[in-house]
Formats: sequence, structure tokens, C-alpha cells
Amino acid sequence: MKGAYLLVIQLKGKRKIKTKGREFDLNSGFYVYVGSAMNSLEKRVRRHFKKDKKLHWHIDFFLKNAELLRAYLIPSETRLEEVLSIEISKYGTPIDNFGSSDLKISSNLYHFNKEPDVILKRILKRNGLNWKMIKSPDEIKNWRENNEHKDWES
Repeated sequence: MKGAYLLVIQLKGKRKIKTKGREFDLNSGFYVYVGSAMNSLEKRVRRHFKKDKKLHWHIDFFLKNAELLRAYLIPSETRLEEVLSIEISKYGTPIDNFGSSDLKISSNLYHFNKEPDVILKRILKRNGLNWKMIKSPDEIKNWRENNEHKDWES
């Protein structure tokens, strides 16, 4: 399945996150990362939940230092990453140059002082998107095996 995803992440305490080529000074709080997976949405999100993995993307380095609380899977045949980032930037503070080098936007990571789920659900609904929130890689597998697209929310 193709689509986009949102990761809701909690960072406890201020941290300096070092990637292959950059450093980011991040404050304590909640973060939303916007990503796309135009090959396998489930496989990409399942990878983000893994703790032991090769560090490749900016988000991999961040997740090594923070807790992935949940993910929103958003099935789509078209790329939604930029549209979702623009919408989320209206509510969260962008972390400039984080994970968006291939887009026309400044960031794919946004800081929030409070849990952002109400805002995220409002954005998804306003844009007429179907979605499924999951809290573990097992939920992806179980959902896929048991429901085959039956319980998307919108």
C-alpha cells in the first residue's frame, strides 16, 4: 500500500540530535514527523518502530533519542507529504531543514508543547483523508491480516 504517515514522538529533555551532516538542538515536548512511503506504507512505519536499525534518515537519528508514541497511516496513490507538512506547520513549530531536502518546504518535523492528536485528526478530516492510528508494529501486522482496509477512519 502507498501513502503518507505521521509519527507522534515524545522527547523528554532538551537534546542535541546529530545526523550524518547536521546537528539539531531540540527542546522537550512532542513532535510530529511527516513522511511518505510510495512503495510500502506498512513496512516503512514498522521500520520506524524498530530500535535496532541502520541509521539512514534524519528521523532515524531522532528516534534513537526519543519515544515513538504512535503513527497515523494515510493510504494514498498521490504524495501527500508536502500538503500535510504545510497544514501541520500552521500549528507546530518547524525544525528547519529536518527531513525535507527533496521538497519545497523547510521541514518535515514540527514541535508541539502538548500532545498534537486533536490537531492531527482535525487536519486529516478537513482534507478528506482516511487514516489508521497505530501504537506498535504488531498493530500494523494484525490490522493488515485481520481487516484488509475495513477500519480506516476519516
